[in-house]
Amino acid sequence: MLTLLARLLRALNSESGAWALAIAFVLGMIMGFTPLWRVHNLVILLIALLFRVNLSGFILSFVICSGLAFLLDPVFHQVGFAILSAESWQPVWQGMYDSAFWRVVQFHHTITLGSLVISLAFAPILAILSFWLVTQYRRRIQVWFNKLKIVQALKANRFWAVYSNLRG
Repeated sequence: MLTLLARLLRALNSESGAWALAIAFVLGMIMGFTPLWRVHNLVILLIALLFRVNLSGFILSFVICSGLAFLLDPVFHQVGFAILSAESWQPVWQGMYDSAFWRVVQFHHTITLGSLVISLAFAPILAILSFWLVTQYRRRIQVWFNKLKIVQALKANRFWAVYSNLRG
């Protein structure tokens, strides 16, 4: 866990793009909110690995959002149930369920569909918010943070040794 936090701090303090970190947080959020063993999560993982997003930010976002997903499951269920029970969409859902491919994708499950819809709706907000937070951290907090006495004390700790080793 120390290594994961050290890598995230390294990414925050590096010259890597703020959008790259923001996209990592968004992909981790989508994967964390939705049930894990679904086809769309394999696609998200493939995107994260192909485009080489920051894996520390991706994993941290996934872990945090997986914990939040348990609290939000009733909301996900309500949204998914409302979408699946909409009368005008019944032919679409029936056609999808009749196809083997769409049954494997499992969009007929209320929590899967509701969590995917909510996470996709929240994705642009999280992307902009995390981009802003990363830029504000780099612009304001990083300099102030390094001057704190507790940070200077932590630099003598094992955490700082792990962080320094990762910096190269």
